[in-house]
Amino acid sequence: MLRVDQADLADLVGDVTLDLESRTIVIGADARAEASGSWAPGPGPADLGSACAVIADLQDIRTINSCGPVAERVDCFFIREEFLCLAAALRPLDSLAGGPAEIAVYGQSVADRLCSYVDALLPDQRLVLRLLDLRSDHAAGVTELAPVPVEPNPELGLHGARWLLGSTAYRDALHTVLGSLRARLGADAGRVHLSVPFLTDEREFARIRTHLQVPGDVPLSAFVETPAAVHAAAALCAAGAGELFVGTKDLVQFYLAADRTNHLVADSYQTRHPAVLDGMRRVVESAHAADTPVRVFALGADLAYYLERLPAPDGYMMCTAELQQMLLQGRP
Repeated sequence: MLRVDQADLADLVGDVTLDLESRTIVIGADARAEASGSWAPGPGPADLGSACAVIADLQDIRTINSCGPVAERVDCFFIREEFLCLAAALRPLDSLAGGPAEIAVYGQSVADRLCSYVDALLPDQRLVLRLLDLRSDHAAGVTELAPVPVEPNPELGLHGARWLLGSTAYRDALHTVLGSLRARLGADAGRVHLSVPFLTDEREFARIRTHLQVPGDVPLSAFVETPAAVHAAAALCAAGAGELFVGTKDLVQFYLAADRTNHLVADSYQTRHPAVLDGMRRVVESAHAADTPVRVFALGADLAYYLERLPAPDGYMMCTAELQQMLLQGRP
């Protein structure tokens, strides 16, 4: 997180570079060169494989696809359902705690957003929706009517796959989403894939597909962000996961027991720690052995390091801003 004094905002004009290695901030057109002393180009689009953009809204798709022909390297956009709710001013838990009509309205609203996103895709691109994963501390800020449990450690609490398995209302809302997509998009509804968040193992994954009654023709992937899911990677593939996504940010904090939002343990939160690299390597190798596509999330500062030390996944995931910067380098 970059904290800027209100009085200094007027001076932040143009390029602002945060050099993670030297922990310096440089402002200006030649910021990267100044920050590193002698800047040399890092990895380019060709190094990413089939790139996946992690997005927050519709504008992020437009931003990536406005980068010219090189944008075709991005074949996938990944979005959390919570961000769709934010854009549509939805209160998920309130809607899902209502009756069938409110649940249907919620599902229709999510489908409306997804349809607009699909309309912005290039011909060979797809959209992956990470199913609702609302921690209790986050839910408390966007919920007015439904009860929200008070948990001592929400990060390790009732959310992700655990919460999904306990909600029949969400199952009904998801059916509304999928039905609306099929009705409005026809064959293009197949360009929307689903991903299960915060998984423990293959048993949870199989129970999710059964509980949510996900049709067999709807691709369902697994988001690997816990050490348990790392060790279950091969079993997740065998259980029918169509793709694996490695959520590096959460994986680091769970491997190293270092809260990524706590500045007091920032030095312990290491995205290049040997244990973390070993976990990512296990997932990639397990996916390759099962012939299952796998993608690894990487910060721009870590990408070159991962490229040298990990077996090549099918593609890397990056946030929109860093991916756009790489695409605009113009390297093939």
